Amino acid sequence: MAIWLTENSKIIVQGMTGSEGTKHAKRMLASGARVVGGVNARKAGTTHLDLPVFGTVKEAMEQTGADVSVVFVPPAFTKDAVKEAVDAEIPLCVVITEGIPVHDSTEFWAYAVAKGNKTRIIGPNCPGIASPGASNAGIIPADITTAGRIGLVSKSGTLTYQLMYELRDFGFSTAVGIGGDPVIGTTHIDALQAFQEDPGTDAIVMIGEIGGDAEERAAAYIEQHVTKPVVAYVAGFTAPEGKTMGHAGAIVSGSAGTAQAKKEALEKVGVRVGKTPSETARLMREIMQSR
Repeated sequence: MAIWLTENSKIIVQGMTGSEGTKHAKRMLASGARVVGGVNARKAGTTHLDLPVFGTVKEAMEQTGADVSVVFVPPAFTKDAVKEAVDAEIPLCVVITEGIPVHDSTEFWAYAVAKGNKTRIIGPNCPGIASPGASNAGIIPADITTAGRIGLVSKSGTLTYQLMYELRDFGFSTAVGIGGDPVIGTTHIDALQAFQEDPGTDAIVMIGEIGGDAEERAAAYIEQHVTKPVVAYVAGFTAPEGKTMGHAGAIVSGSAGTAQAKKEALEKVGVRVGKTPSETARLMREIMQSR
């Protein structure tokens, strides 16, 4: 089993004809993902990577049956690309683009909500979603892990890859990179709920980072709704106060948003928190070996 992305998912790439879209569409195809076309209004009717290029997301869905869009559109045009995907009511829209103005992210997220939440947005500024052995939508390397029964949700792309690799002998049902911007479509809580309901997931790794209160809210959700074991890692224990670190959302003000505060909130509800990514992997390894 997997969440949101399966072997039957049909993927289109908005911005497939650009350099990043081309590179990662090739990687998705090589991994076995069912990429069925691209979208670029200026190149509609042509082919790229031996796949058809459509003028709109709606047209691509009508012609191919696509149910996932991966967005590799430059930041200035991403808002309109996502709103187009929402208007077409594609079930899943994975926004890889980084550097999107927060106001734009807020606008297209609110637009999706106003349209009835028929499109799940993952991202922006994220590595995407991968269900090993089934499909891959985004930039997560397809060869670093195996299919298994661990679910992973992460703010950080590189830490997603590290945990997937370190736990490759157990494997993953799905790994979801939700992105580290202040405004994102899919949250830790959304993924936790989906993994809790997924019969193919036995345990969950959650990766957070400094800034905001997403991890504290996730801890409260875990306490009330999650019965499967969860281990976590929070990046940024040594980050200086008041300085943005890496992601746009990773900024600490006073005691709010610190790694220590997040660690304490998670441990209070029974989540084991590693001091390093490798220790987090070891904690999950112990859980899986005991099952």
